[in-house]
Amino acid sequence: MKPLTKSRFKTALECPNKLFFTSKKEFANNKSDDPFMKALASGGFQVEELARLHYPQGIFIDTENYEYDKAFQLTQEALLLENVVIYEAAFQVDGLFIRTDIIVKNGNNIKLIEVKAKSFNPNDGNIFVGSRGALVSSWKSYLFDLAFQKYVAQKTYPNLKFEAYLLMADKTKKATIDGLNQLFRIPNNGNPRTDIIKRVHSLEEIGSTVLAEINVDDIINDIIANKYKYYENLNFEEAIAIFKKAYQEDVYLNWPIQFSSCKNCEFKTTLQQEQEGLKSGFKHCFSKQLKWSTKEFEKPNAMQIWNFRGKNLMEENRLLMEQLTENDFKFKPEAGRIAPSERQWIQVEKAVNVDTSFHAEKDELKQEMEKWVFPYHFIDFETSTVALPFTAGRKPYEQVAFQFSHHKYNEDGTIEHKSQYINNIAGEFPNFIFARALQSALGNDNGSVFKYATHENSIVNAIIIQLEESNEIDKKELVSFLKTISQSIAKKAEIWEGHRNMIDLCKVVKNYYYNPYTKGSNSIKAVLPASLNSSDFLKMKYSQPIGDINLTSHNFPPHHIWLQMDGDTVINPYKILPPLFDNWTEIEMEANLSDMENIADGGAALTAYAKLQYMDMTTKERLEISQGLLKYCELDTLAMVMIYEHFVHDVINF
Repeated sequence: MKPLTKSRFKTALECPNKLFFTSKKEFANNKSDDPFMKALASGGFQVEELARLHYPQGIFIDTENYEYDKAFQLTQEALLLENVVIYEAAFQVDGLFIRTDIIVKNGNNIKLIEVKAKSFNPNDGNIFVGSRGALVSSWKSYLFDLAFQKYVAQKTYPNLKFEAYLLMADKTKKATIDGLNQLFRIPNNGNPRTDIIKRVHSLEEIGSTVLAEINVDDIINDIIANKYKYYENLNFEEAIAIFKKAYQEDVYLNWPIQFSSCKNCEFKTTLQQEQEGLKSGFKHCFSKQLKWSTKEFEKPNAMQIWNFRGKNLMEENRLLMEQLTENDFKFKPEAGRIAPSERQWIQVEKAVNVDTSFHAEKDELKQEMEKWVFPYHFIDFETSTVALPFTAGRKPYEQVAFQFSHHKYNEDGTIEHKSQYINNIAGEFPNFIFARALQSALGNDNGSVFKYATHENSIVNAIIIQLEESNEIDKKELVSFLKTISQSIAKKAEIWEGHRNMIDLCKVVKNYYYNPYTKGSNSIKAVLPASLNSSDFLKMKYSQPIGDINLTSHNFPPHHIWLQMDGDTVINPYKILPPLFDNWTEIEMEANLSDMENIADGGAALTAYAKLQYMDMTTKERLEISQGLLKYCELDTLAMVMIYEHFVHDVINF
């Protein structure tokens, strides 16, 4: 009989009904199902290997995930030793199964250590339990995961004493050597769990570690003793018993649906998935609990509303947009912009009335745009936070800026993909090179600089701090430039706002524009196709080759056409980005290590950079992935240009 594992326990904590859908191939699951890629992007493998250096000479329980009995038997044999370190020890009892990252046995005492690719500040007295006495929400699932591990381990061996620890990156520690993040490499072949290429074999070789251990046993015991509950109506042991029974007997628990969890449910289906015959867990729940039929599912509902919490709507069975009123949003207009509550209500009205025309505060938008100075510079950054620092003196999870794209819009309407930067060299800390390239791109005029959302400003602030702490010869000049295009973030000792402070085009959208085609999303991935669908100007212009429309490109040929149609609907340009390795031969593909198909969103870009950092691949494959990153980032800044053109030609009619 299949056991309740810790991964299934965590799934059940998110929503007990998910136990019925998980692992069933007939149900769509829109969460990434590749844990290797997730761990790679977060530095999980590297953190785990560094953690093992804290406890060397461990016995590795090397079995497949489904080999529960074998893993448990090998663990039992290892635990016969008086003193032993075990990696991925397995514990199994009463239909429950776990694997632990590291256990350290000294006699009858066992340290149960969970390694996390997360960071913490040891000087923070409220890391896990907030000032009001409740578990900090961002740590809650991790702590319950560890509580489940201790519970199963202790139940398996009641005569041993288990004590729970977390081993994570310490924000206050700095690397003492260069290239720490390159010491653990993903192999060209073999098992990435077991065959990581280690270039060091002791902590002494790296000077000191950036990881730290923290005893959380008291909190874990409090969870098991029900001081802290995940669900108020469910004790810890009761939860385990209910989840185990439901999972093993394949029973749908009919757990009361909740607005926030249902809104983000991964078991929803797209139209394409339904056409492929996949079922929707979301529809299963709503059919059972709210008696929804096809008619209700086809209507717009409250979970599609931007930034809406939907308090009490589940209980009232009043989730369709047509059932809502202004009172549900505490509707309060604001002069000079679209207030958040007004934006929500506009979305509802247009959805209910099947009105696809955009709404705009034209006069206010025009006043905003009249402040902008030609030439316009549209920029986008691609960044990562790596667990293990690149160079000595760097801390874990510092921001790494590895790429930018830059479009320049001239007053005569010509558009240039003016410049770009990418760093694809494994182990090279790129931020200062990035800053110099950005200064070269933007430092020659006083034209307005545009970003989309707040990310770019946060990165510039991070690089300023890194520069100020560095020995770079030109750091004063670079800091001075970076401050001209940014503003200081909250709680910063020094306050500034540059005279060319980046204009947030996403904020402009939120303040002055709503397009029903976005279905409430303000992501550039949604606003771009919405703008294209609403603009005859953009349709006419971008249905032509880019070489014919005063548009240059570093990564696409002059005959490339950005606008493609599916009937009367524009195909999202992000969906037609060229796939990776499209022209590779079968022999070349056999040597393909990265196993990526395309780069069309930020998550894929992050994973691509992680692969460039930690995997040993051929020069040709490295260049192919780099080219994919450049094309994706170029589209991000061109998308901003297109949105601007839509404002000019369709919204305010300059």
